[in-house]
Amino acid sequence: MPFSLLKYGLKNDYPFEQDADLPVPSELKSSYDVVIIGAGGHGVATAYYLAKYHGITNVAVLEKGYLGGGNTARNTAVIRSNYLTSEGVRFYSESVKLFKELSNEFDFNIMYTERGQLTLAHTDATVRAFRQRAEVNKHFGGRTELIGPQEIRELVPTLNMNPAHMPVLAGLWHMDGATARHDAVAWGYAKGATQRGVELHQLTEVTDIIVEKGRVTGVKTNRGTIQCGCAIQAVAGHSSLMAAKAGFRMPITTYPLQAMVTQPVKPFLDPLVSSSALHCYVQQTSRGEIVFGGGSDPYPLYNTRSTLELKESLLAHAIEMFPFMANLRLMRQWAGITDMTSDYSPIMGLSPVENYYLDAGWGTWGFKATPICGKTMAELVASGGKVPALIAPFAMDRFDVFRQVNEMGATAASH
Repeated sequence: MPFSLLKYGLKNDYPFEQDADLPVPSELKSSYDVVIIGAGGHGVATAYYLAKYHGITNVAVLEKGYLGGGNTARNTAVIRSNYLTSEGVRFYSESVKLFKELSNEFDFNIMYTERGQLTLAHTDATVRAFRQRAEVNKHFGGRTELIGPQEIRELVPTLNMNPAHMPVLAGLWHMDGATARHDAVAWGYAKGATQRGVELHQLTEVTDIIVEKGRVTGVKTNRGTIQCGCAIQAVAGHSSLMAAKAGFRMPITTYPLQAMVTQPVKPFLDPLVSSSALHCYVQQTSRGEIVFGGGSDPYPLYNTRSTLELKESLLAHAIEMFPFMANLRLMRQWAGITDMTSDYSPIMGLSPVENYYLDAGWGTWGFKATPICGKTMAELVASGGKVPALIAPFAMDRFDVFRQVNEMGATAASH
């Protein structure tokens, strides 16, 4: 096998895809059928599904920075569907199914790896809550179960079963938990969309939204004004700011969310391990690095800076879970900005402005929703504003009629 692989790699006629790069940027047209604001995973996924499955290609994706350079590049790439509510579980379960087929869909390896996620329970109340979550997940086709200490030891032999004097009583074992390369997901969607005629314009900032008689008619950018039939905002932590340009408010507060990674070490941790009581989750990448993440910062801020305070508290909790990690060196630290709603569920669908559609409120789980978000938002646009049933519970007017979809506590590291 090694010799055949070497022979294949040294072949002169090694297959190479000539159009691997994205198209050279073009001048903005005066109008488009659809303008998508934001070229993160959600924005380019929506463009891809519009072009491939609905034949809508007169689409411009506008990005003030670069492709996938916002929260898509600033997350820890966890994929899961073990949420609290039936609405949330149905939605994220569909996303997991799409993720599993994305490499084949793109003919492009996104390095999807099913590893399972283990969430630790340290109290009787948490055990009861996990039992309920497991049953809801099973009901909608997810592979989730409550397991005991012995099974946890077998899954993660290096775990301290009594971290911070809080014994591990049980665990929520989510077999569908996975990871994927976030940049590969963004590039795969962007490549597929642009090959079908969608235009991707980086370094193109939307400075204002043009609304006439209650309907969006165009957007102003740093490169000129564009007319459009409809617009979609998919700008993550800047959602409330962009909505303000369209003339309405959103029930969103933006907080920084930090993570960090160590030097690479030999593989020892396959599952993703988290503890909401310790506000910490730990995973090992395919390169051997150890990734640490936790809850959002406790104050609103539109900034992606890192802080020593969070680093110290997060690493202290991680070391409680895996004491030997005290000997590792930290390699880098980063942050994103999360658009949090009061019920910890997204806002998708219609807005107070006609033909202006919302993809917002993702908080800390936007990456894992990328495929299903793109698919359903494309269905919304292609149908002329008919909201798909899967995202109907996430309408913004749920806050007016008190029909929140409460996912508080469903995070890997509770906020």
